[in-house]
Amino acid sequence: MDDLVRLALPAPHVAVLTLNRPDKKNALSIALRDAVSEALERLAVDDTVKCVVLTGAGGAFSAGFDLSEFGPAAKDPEFHRTLWASSDRYHLDLLRFPKPVIAAVNGPALGGGMDTAVLCDIRIAAETSRFGHPEIAFGDVVYGPLHDLIGGAAARELCLTGRIIDAAEALRLGLVTEVTTAEALASRALAMAEQIAKGPLGVLKRTKAKIIARAAIEFRATLEL
Repeated sequence: MDDLVRLALPAPHVAVLTLNRPDKKNALSIALRDAVSEALERLAVDDTVKCVVLTGAGGAFSAGFDLSEFGPAAKDPEFHRTLWASSDRYHLDLLRFPKPVIAAVNGPALGGGMDTAVLCDIRIAAETSRFGHPEIAFGDVVYGPLHDLIGGAAARELCLTGRIIDAAEALRLGLVTEVTTAEALASRALAMAEQIAKGPLGVLKRTKAKIIARAAIEFRATLEL
């Protein structure tokens, strides 16, 4: 597994993927997005895995896209194509992953980090977690999946204002299903994954297919979500 993503198999039929750029608050560089995509694509066809937990190393879930990649190099047409192709692949792999995914949100989940959590099926948050779209101050936000999750009124307010919310408000809005201490987060997410993994793989995949179909989120490109 790439050093940017750690893979663990802590329990039967459960995989844990950890975003591993703690020095950059797990900012989603092209390389990190591609590493996550590759891991998800392998796990999607691995019939020994029934459920995936996604979390971040260090004190952050993910600070969002790596803004250092949006400098002068981003104006080069070839780099621009690479950057957005990576983004499209990443979001599509999360949106269409055929098995249940739990986000164990261990700290700030901002911008693309919030999108990552939203595209998972279940979110358990540490008390230290924060959510928001501060990038509205300078660029487009991903709206559709958040609308599907918490409804239009709340999604519009969060996306248009860029307001950062804490774990307690995220729970009230239905963005997360549970808030726990940072110390208990990993074990709580693993316990839920083990509970899910008791189900037959075929049933879980059919249920996930229903979830995807019911959401009816049409994917064309990241910035059209």
